Order: sequence, then C-alpha cells, then structure tokens
Amino acid sequence: MTEKEKAKNGELYNPMYDKELIQERFNVKDLCFKYNNTLPSNFKERNAILKQILTTVDDTTLIEQPFICDYGYNICFGRNFYANHNLVILDTTTVKFGDNVFIGPNCGFYTAGHPVDVKQRNSGLEYAKPITVGNNVWFGGNVIVLPGVTIGDNSIVAVGAVVNKSIPSGEVCGGVPAHYIMKTKDYADKCKENTPIYDLENYRKNFREEVNLICDRMEHSM
Repeated sequence: MTEKEKAKNGELYNPMYDKELIQERFNVKDLCFKYNNTLPSNFKERNAILKQILTTVDDTTLIEQPFICDYGYNICFGRNFYANHNLVILDTTTVKFGDNVFIGPNCGFYTAGHPVDVKQRNSGLEYAKPITVGNNVWFGGNVIVLPGVTIGDNSIVAVGAVVNKSIPSGEVCGGVPAHYIMKTKDYADKCKENTPIYDLENYRKNFREEVNLICDRMEHSM
C-alpha cells in the first residue's frame, strides 16, 4: 500500500519521503504562489490558475488572496463558495464544502494530525481525517477546524473558534474549544430587527455583472 493510499484509509503514513506526494505538494504550492501573486483585479487569470489547483471551481467560486492548500484535488466546493483572505486548507484527505458557504479571513481547515507518541511523530508520521461542511454555513474570522469534524447545514461558527468536535445542523457555536451557544433560528430572530433584507439572487446577478464590466474595462485600458 502506498503512502497516499494509507492517508486515504486514515492510517498512519509518512508524507515526508514519498516522491509522489512531495511532487504533488510542490506542484500545487507553485500554483498557489502564482495565484497569490496575480493582480487581484485580473479575475480571468486568477480563475484559470485556481482551476489548475482545484477540480470543482465554477463561476460562483471566489477565494480572496492569499490562499494555500496541500494537494487541491482533495477539496470539493459547492455552489456560491466565498472565502476571505488567508484561507488555509491542509487537504491531506477530503475536505468537502456544501453550497453557500461563507468563510471569514484567516481561517484554517486541517485534516492532518500527528501521533502523540514522540518517536512516531519525530519520524514524520501523520494521519488524515476528512472534514465535511454542509450548506449555508458561515465561519467568522480566525476559525480553525480540526481533523474529522463535520459541520451541519445552516450553522454559524463564531470568530476565533477552534472546532475539535462535529457541530449539528442549525447551531451557533463558538469558543476554544467550540461549544454550543444557541440555535441559528433563535439567533436570526434575535438579529432580525437590525438585519436589512435583500433580494439575494438579484444582488448576486448584479454584482457579478458589475465585476465583469469592471474587469473588461481594465483589460481594455491596459
């Protein structure tokens, strides 16, 4: 069994001396470097590079620079995925996001872990556990999600949380480690008085048309 196969099976594996994994990491990190150093206004070039890194990018995917991942092919995005600056995904195994996921700045999703045993850890061994995020999930800034976590639909993870256990659907969680605060519905009702209502689909349509228009103008002016 290869080191890559061991990682997929959740077994201890060593990524430090495996030629296949080393080359794959270098390839993706070079592409991430290229992506992060592309002009932010050059959407077409950014998306072209992103599609070389990730397999599920579409016209509703927006990841602000900088962005870093390990392999790229283990990451799966749903529709309307947005991540603010400095997203880090250590995708040593599957990281799956549902539709309408919103991620604040400086967030990390870490599938990689290391043995507690000192000799095993010092030898370079690690393990990988998948992360799954449902639909309509919002992460505040500086959130860390640890290996093996599943976050249910319609949940909110508060700023600065460290999520080491799975979160059911429809809950607001926060803290270190993250813990239950209240139901999302109750929080929405509590905030409703101060929350403006938008025609979201029309907003998205107009926003993307405006962005495309700006990009076209910039390209013609260069």
